[in-house]
Amino acid sequence: MNEFIVEVTAQNAQQILIDESMKRPVLVDFWADWCEPCKQLMPVLEKLANEYAGQFLLAKVNADSEQMLAAQLGVRSLPTVMVLKDGQPVDGFAGAQPEKQIREMLDKYLPKPWDIKLQRAQALVAENKLDEALPLLRQAYSESSERADIAKQLAAVLLEQNRTPEAEAVLGKIMLADQDSDYKQLMSQLELKLQAAESPEIKALQQALEQNPQDYDAAYKLAVQYSQNSRHQDALELLLDILRKDMGFADGAAKQAFLDIVKSLGAGDPLAAQYQRKLMTLLF
Repeated sequence: MNEFIVEVTAQNAQQILIDESMKRPVLVDFWADWCEPCKQLMPVLEKLANEYAGQFLLAKVNADSEQMLAAQLGVRSLPTVMVLKDGQPVDGFAGAQPEKQIREMLDKYLPKPWDIKLQRAQALVAENKLDEALPLLRQAYSESSERADIAKQLAAVLLEQNRTPEAEAVLGKIMLADQDSDYKQLMSQLELKLQAAESPEIKALQQALEQNPQDYDAAYKLAVQYSQNSRHQDALELLLDILRKDMGFADGAAKQAFLDIVKSLGAGDPLAAQYQRKLMTLLF
């Protein structure tokens, strides 16, 4: 026995079959020493319990020594396997089954990979470890086919980190049916951050650049302002435009600013990867 596999007796049945099944699925295996198919099935169930590492609990019931328990749960033949959720049987089978079919049954009741990542990210957000939570939220968002509840949590972290363009893109994909009070609150935060990002300095530099698109000095200063306001993509796009014309602009200051922004985004950040590739294309 280990933390993923337990023996059920009359003494711990309430705790395992009822209480534990309120927290996660419990796979109950009714077996007996004289039952040959039980001996074939048990190693498969134990392998899965160890592989899934606690996503479900394997509860083994010796039907000979726990006859009353077997009778209460309507067991008529061995082996019998049941899935318990919230104190109730929700699925199961009688007789030995192939591993593939058991996996398919379990997968209906186990958390999806993106839900596990979401839970880990939520724990990190609660500890204010936003840099660690962000990659997990991005993965969960992508793997779940951009599920709306995950989108809102991703957008909330992006806004907290002043990554407004990315937050705007994520919120922009949320369908009308999912635009609830949380969504509206996030849109309000986004609007405030967008307004705050348009400082007088930024507006003046934008105007100078509009009047003279070849004013690379203004473009460089604007990129620095964007970077200081966490408008990383806007900054990188301006700097890239400067580097296309002059890789050594301002004694290499533009290239260094570009590299500094990419580095600040962190390893594995999709925006960092995108602009690293663009710079490599320019260099080679």
